[in-house]
Amino acid sequence: MRDSTKGVIAMVLACTIWGLSALYYRQIAHVPPLEVLSHRTIWSALLLLLFIGIKGRLHELRALLRDGRAMALVVLAAVMISINWFVFIYSVQVGKLAESSLGYYIFPLIAVVLGYLFLGERLSHRQWFAVALAFIAVSLLTYGLGVAPWISLILGGTFGLYGLIKKPLAAGPTITVLGEVVLLSPLAAIWIWGAHTQGWIGIVDRPGGFFGNGIDTFWLIFAGPMTAGPLVLMAYAMKRLSLASVGLVQYVNPTIQFLLATVIFMEPFTNWHLIAFALIWIGLAIYSIESWRNQDKT
Repeated sequence: MRDSTKGVIAMVLACTIWGLSALYYRQIAHVPPLEVLSHRTIWSALLLLLFIGIKGRLHELRALLRDGRAMALVVLAAVMISINWFVFIYSVQVGKLAESSLGYYIFPLIAVVLGYLFLGERLSHRQWFAVALAFIAVSLLTYGLGVAPWISLILGGTFGLYGLIKKPLAAGPTITVLGEVVLLSPLAAIWIWGAHTQGWIGIVDRPGGFFGNGIDTFWLIFAGPMTAGPLVLMAYAMKRLSLASVGLVQYVNPTIQFLLATVIFMEPFTNWHLIAFALIWIGLAIYSIESWRNQDKT
């Protein structure tokens, strides 16, 4: 099997896990999202530390955290990804998964604009047209629903900023993500301690949660492999695929989210949603084709 084929399989598997993760978060919808986020951070940090340790790459983590500039970027990236994770968990718990999927659909177009604004990357007329379609889609959805799709905008925006912040880092994706969750883990541990022993958000002695019953404990620990696994697969894929291929396969994630939201969870899907999603899909098709063409020229 060719390396590119292995890369596609790994990327599809990673995006499938991310897409189906909504089913997991629905299972623990009764657990406050900050508690879920805290467990996701801690258990993924432990698993990634184990994985990197077995690979003999812990020196790369130490080098990353000793570099003052890199450390500052990792801290900023950690803030962005923690907001992203929290809003996604929240969106599943409150029945807004369709809005979440829209956020991950518009992320590539937001990333293009951020590249133009901060990195001086030039956009073709077709790429500008794709961005304009996304802007029109969000504007129409805001008008139709009477409120901006804040979950979509926050998810797409934080993920776009996350990529922008990490772009200058020389370390690989697995190492940088490990650095992020290692830095966030003390805060996560403090939150779990305070929530369960000091009465923060009123969950002391409540049924459920990590100390409540075995089922919830299992699901919260499972957040570790569910987070770390796809990250390792993505790192494997990125070594074997072009960025254009990775970007195209990533649409598997929001597509699965969209299908779960509309078919399984039966979330409301109005004509305004239909128009907005149609415009986004057209914009993404234009953007993807243009990305492939640009890659062929290099």
